[in-house]
Amino acid sequence: MAKKTAKEQSTFDFEKGLDELEQLVGRMEQGDLTLEQSLKEFEHGVELTRHCQQALQEAEQKVEILLQKSADAELTPFTPDDES
Repeated sequence: MAKKTAKEQSTFDFEKGLDELEQLVGRMEQGDLTLEQSLKEFEHGVELTRHCQQALQEAEQKVEILLQKSADAELTPFTPDDES
């Protein structure tokens, strides 16, 4: 399996990846796949999971950097009512 370049990794769409992962799990849960198909789907699912985890880690790092730049900023839980 070839490693993706930094540019390919940075263009990963988290929402699409998560949606694809959910569809993949659904196909596997139906139980209609052959063993070979299941293994391929599982391998792809592991890859998608890694990309999603990396995207989340990068987002968390960006938030931490932004908070460090603002000394008086505090972390507070997000609530949908806060959207304006």
